[in-house]
Amino acid sequence: MAQEILVNVTPQETRVASIENGVLQEFVVEQNRARGLVGNIYLGRVSRVLPGMGAAFLDIGLARTAFLHVSDLCQPTNKNSIAEIKIPIEQILSQGQQLLVQVTKDPIGTKGARLTTFLSISSRYLVYLPSTPRVGISQRIESNDERQRLRSLLEELAPYLPTLPTSVRDSSDLKSNESMHNEPGTYT
Repeated sequence: MAQEILVNVTPQETRVASIENGVLQEFVVEQNRARGLVGNIYLGRVSRVLPGMGAAFLDIGLARTAFLHVSDLCQPTNKNSIAEIKIPIEQILSQGQQLLVQVTKDPIGTKGARLTTFLSISSRYLVYLPSTPRVGISQRIESNDERQRLRSLLEELAPYLPTLPTSVRDSSDLKSNESMHNEPGTYT
């Protein structure tokens, strides 16, 4: 019994055929999936505001408009107040307004992508969080000495960071100061 397996790979798909004694037994085609959109940042334009849903739809250049819920929208807060004041979405956004957004969920079926305005740009050791008003250290770093060392290092790096709101990832645990000094230019 002679058995052959034939494989054909292209950028669009992979084809595998199983042949026994010259007769095709099985043929499988697998489409190569496009890389997801999660993490991509776009300058979107508000196409519709739906006050009843507390949401807006934005055109970010895809086939379908993307969805932005009011809870995923950075809102101004009153620093003197403990409770955050929630402003209705129709008072924040209007049709045609441009907004910098990041994809948090890929489009699926008939639904467009899910968006947020809480941008997050990661590198190996740091996470740049422009909408967060503080510097943070990963909770996975348990050593108080290490947390203090990293906090001091961030203060040294402050002049080189786009703005200070940055978080140190747990992968930076026990890394040298030199490797952290090279980090701010490597956000991806």
